Amino acid sequence: MSGCYKFLKYWLPPLLWMVIIFSGSSDAKSYQHSSKYFEPFLHWLLPGMADSIVQTLHILARKCAHMTEYALLAWLCWRAVRQPLKNLPQPWNWGEAGLALGMVAIYAASDELHQCGVPGRTGQMSDVAVDIAGALVGLLLLWVCVWWAGKPARPRASLTDHGAVPAKPLQSPGEGGI
Repeated sequence: MSGCYKFLKYWLPPLLWMVIIFSGSSDAKSYQHSSKYFEPFLHWLLPGMADSIVQTLHILARKCAHMTEYALLAWLCWRAVRQPLKNLPQPWNWGEAGLALGMVAIYAASDELHQCGVPGRTGQMSDVAVDIAGALVGLLLLWVCVWWAGKPARPRASLTDHGAVPAKPLQSPGEGGI
């Protein structure tokens, strides 16, 4: 596999995702702008809900979005570091997952630094922590998927395996029947 092909296959996806995250750090995606859509939607959906609860749900939705986008970035970075092939004898390596997590942590910190220079935005260490937590949760979910996929398939149990129906050999119509 050529170096250019490997780069396109493994490293281009996380880099493109980083560009998408970076563009989302612009003023157009700030809290004030997203609240124009999210909060009226919640008021429409549940008209009796207090404003304080709506604002809290808005913040939670934004934090969940951060966690999700950084979980996906962690998966893409792990894939780029791992460059997985079919039938690998060891499909998971914690060192590679740690490297992917470190890459995501550095990117999350740089994204918050970038936000410090954007009018209407602030960079916060708490957001870096949320982003890293999302990456960690994403990698743990990926580990569970890899572990689950690597488990040997169990044969299906039949009724006779549990003694519910006694097993009898089948007889052809001409053999010792009635």
